[in-house]
Amino acid sequence: MKKIIFISVLAVIIFSCSFNNGEKPPDAETIRLYSQASAVYSYGQFTQVMEILQKENNFLPSLILRAKAEYFSGELERAEKTCRRVISLRPSSFEAGIYLTRILREKGDYSAAAKTVESLLADNPQDIRALRLAAELSSDAGKLDEAMSLLNLAAEFSAESAMVLLDRARLYWMAGKANEALNDLSRARAMLPWDTPLTHSIMNLEDIIKEVM
Repeated sequence: MKKIIFISVLAVIIFSCSFNNGEKPPDAETIRLYSQASAVYSYGQFTQVMEILQKENNFLPSLILRAKAEYFSGELERAEKTCRRVISLRPSSFEAGIYLTRILREKGDYSAAAKTVESLLADNPQDIRALRLAAELSSDAGKLDEAMSLLNLAAEFSAESAMVLLDRARLYWMAGKANEALNDLSRARAMLPWDTPLTHSIMNLEDIIKEVM
């Protein structure tokens, strides 16, 4: 629970530091409701998240969290409305764009979904989620070669995520948490699309940890 609260507060701090001129920071009650909803969301209680945040109309982290809860509850119309509200307040909101694309695709509005994901990729060409969504839409349209190219790009960029897990595994190992380190190394190796020098670094660290264990 402490970890959830810390992450919630961190998100609020980061968001608060990015206000445009004229925007007001959230008050204590807004932050309290967001933290409460974040904790509930982590347990998959999406209906309760929607209830907690039902009156929110301006604080972006709360709106995005509510949109995700609405989406996972199957409330696509409500989720779309909330995502569009976020985008009207902050056109650059990537998270809202991702979920809006998913919503439009599930509603069968492939043309609008394609335009949305193209906009996302224009600003974030290396984002794996956006590339995967674009690939799914290309596949829906029967453009299998295009879908494969997009997935190849996503696989290539996944190496960055593997490096994050490798770095964390090293810290776990230094902290004496061998099992956690091995778990991260296994996940990192699975993310790599082909044999690379990074693969050898992962395997070498795995061998050292297992030998000591």
